[in-house]
Amino acid sequence: MTFTPASVQKVTDTRVVSSLPLPSPAELAVELPRTEKQIEFVGQTRREIHDIIHRKDQRLMVVVGPCSIHDLKAGREYAAKLNKLAEELRDRMLILMRVYFEKPRTTTGWKGLIMDPHLNGTCDIPAGLRIARQFLGDVLDLGVPTATELLDPITPQYIADSLCWAAIGARTVESQTHRQMASGLSMPVGFKNSTAGDCEVAVNAIVAATSEQTFLGITHEGQASAVTTSGNPDCQIILRGGSGGPNYSAEHVAEAVGNAEKSGVSPSLMIDCSHGNSGKDPERQPLILEDIVKQVASGHDHIHSVMLESNLKGGSQQVPADLNELEYGVSITDGCLGWETTEKALRETHAVLAGRSQ
Repeated sequence: MTFTPASVQKVTDTRVVSSLPLPSPAELAVELPRTEKQIEFVGQTRREIHDIIHRKDQRLMVVVGPCSIHDLKAGREYAAKLNKLAEELRDRMLILMRVYFEKPRTTTGWKGLIMDPHLNGTCDIPAGLRIARQFLGDVLDLGVPTATELLDPITPQYIADSLCWAAIGARTVESQTHRQMASGLSMPVGFKNSTAGDCEVAVNAIVAATSEQTFLGITHEGQASAVTTSGNPDCQIILRGGSGGPNYSAEHVAEAVGNAEKSGVSPSLMIDCSHGNSGKDPERQPLILEDIVKQVASGHDHIHSVMLESNLKGGSQQVPADLNELEYGVSITDGCLGWETTEKALRETHAVLAGRSQ
């Protein structure tokens, strides 16, 4: 039993309602281990992404999938469909699935499957971590590379071995904590421009993430530690638009490349067809993708990746009081493209890339 002096008790944790111990990352990895095949697949995909970022592989990387995962059955069905399509298009495109478990909130709202896996405000994080790790294994077993946004700096210790690519979001791109965390991640990382549309903060984030860093973290055994990293050389700028409007045009791309080169950053750009670039209208994503792919095909060789929000069915829905009333395959966060529209857009992209300038 730990003794806490009465003087400390009066000023510590005065607003903490509860504190539930979590399993250590090592314990969860033993409970839900990655197979040798899964590990090889993650490693191989990371190497392919590295080659795309560093222009050794001319394929276009595509990160596509639900805004967030809330229904495991629907998520697995989507992954199975995506695997079949990705195999057909893999000569010109490397397709990864959005497997997003953490959702940043401007004020309040559902914070994702890890934080609230039962969608009822109970915040059963131990269950959320287990569900997320199991689901990532399911997606990898289907032969689909995984991509997610890392929001909480502790989460990667539980799931990083199952991720092929990760993003730092528009709300956290200026966070020193997230830049330091990214410097030690074993997978390639994309940094979004800020919610206001400022791309320079993403460039600054990459400068920090590619550098050696020392910061507070936890070990695989769950103990607080001082973590020192060597820096992450596989970083991308993500243009996602902002409050000032979209930023996917050739002029915006040239500006982002210039900002990167001025700071000594080798520019590798991903363009997000959703969020500020689509004005939150999911049906605009194919038109934006068409514009981007025309830029790529005409020789804009700094655009290496695109992102789309897509689900089995289009649109979005509110979480009902009765969870049995949830519509299957429909997002509960941002609106998404339906599968048929997504497939059509990706096949058309594949066709345009046939005429890509060498």
